[in-house]
Amino acid sequence: MSGAVLPGALRAEYPLLETCTYLNSNSTGAMPRAVEGVLAHYWTTMRTWRDAVWDGWLSQMQGYADAVADLIGAQPGSVALDLNLSAHLSRLGTCLDFSGERRRVVITDLEFPTVPFIWKGFARYGAELVVVPSRDGRVDEAALEAAIDERTRLVCVSHAAFATGALLDVARVAKAAHAAGALIATDAYQTVGAVPVDVRALDVDFLMGGAHKWLGGSEAAFLYVRPELLPTLKPASTGWLAGATPLAFQAPEDWAPDARRMMGGTPAPLMVLLSRPGLELLKGVGIHAVREHSLKLTSRLMARANEAGLRVVTPREPHQRGGVVALSFPGDARVMQRLVARGFICSHRGFLRVAPHFYNTPEEVEGFMDALIEEQRREAA
Repeated sequence: MSGAVLPGALRAEYPLLETCTYLNSNSTGAMPRAVEGVLAHYWTTMRTWRDAVWDGWLSQMQGYADAVADLIGAQPGSVALDLNLSAHLSRLGTCLDFSGERRRVVITDLEFPTVPFIWKGFARYGAELVVVPSRDGRVDEAALEAAIDERTRLVCVSHAAFATGALLDVARVAKAAHAAGALIATDAYQTVGAVPVDVRALDVDFLMGGAHKWLGGSEAAFLYVRPELLPTLKPASTGWLAGATPLAFQAPEDWAPDARRMMGGTPAPLMVLLSRPGLELLKGVGIHAVREHSLKLTSRLMARANEAGLRVVTPREPHQRGGVVALSFPGDARVMQRLVARGFICSHRGFLRVAPHFYNTPEEVEGFMDALIEEQRREAA
């Protein structure tokens, strides 16, 4: 769709948009109508079940993993799938040794709650958590760099903060991590599908994301692993799919040579099947076109907030923000609830979050801000 004006005819592919003004893709993205056909086919498969179905399902799962790899600039075979980031990050943790001097895990206070919770759990194996504080909704890269030293095993940071949308200069942090002999893992749930992501340019060792937000899918999460690290990873938390020949149904003698070694037991293929149509539509649009459209809509949201005297928490500069605009004012949580009741769908995670995507229109942004300002004034009265 290079050169096409978004969203155009693409809106017709998303039935949810017919029911409301949906500006909530940072929480859960709209799913395309093709998903209905996937569900029908799945039921037919279950109604006429044969074990041979697994061959096709595993092939389709690998195809989806490789399509994600292509989106993030990675090579085929470097992406593993599971249901959520918790599963991926916990499994990654079991590959790391925290018994020596290099036992620190450096994170920020802007991480999704899963991240500190998991690493606190790994304290029983020797991990020491270091939390770098944020300021005004974002983390200073220099502060992160200062926290990384020869005691650091892993730096685990978000590409974009889930609450504020603030982008981190991950490539800069990765350089500091590698200079200290540490690894870096990045939570990219809030960027993949909204912001161009290239794992080689970022120079990360691990990158995690998922389908159910900006990729318009279901609960299918992915983990990218730098290919040269794969032979060194021997997860203690594992399952039969991680073996070299899983469909042989024999005791594995070794892990799979590719990223599948970072998978677990019996998967939920339906989640991947449901996620394929959304990924295909987004890739058809092109991530750079998606980003251009997103910046136009989020810039307008910020301008309207400025005119209304509302605090914009999200950084203003395009290179410092993802696809979310976070607003803060007295009573913002109550305002969010009233907006949702009126059919203007947004979310609240400490701030009122607004997240237009490539299927949203400028008119929706204007209508949303009209309603928000009306409700904010009502709240302030």
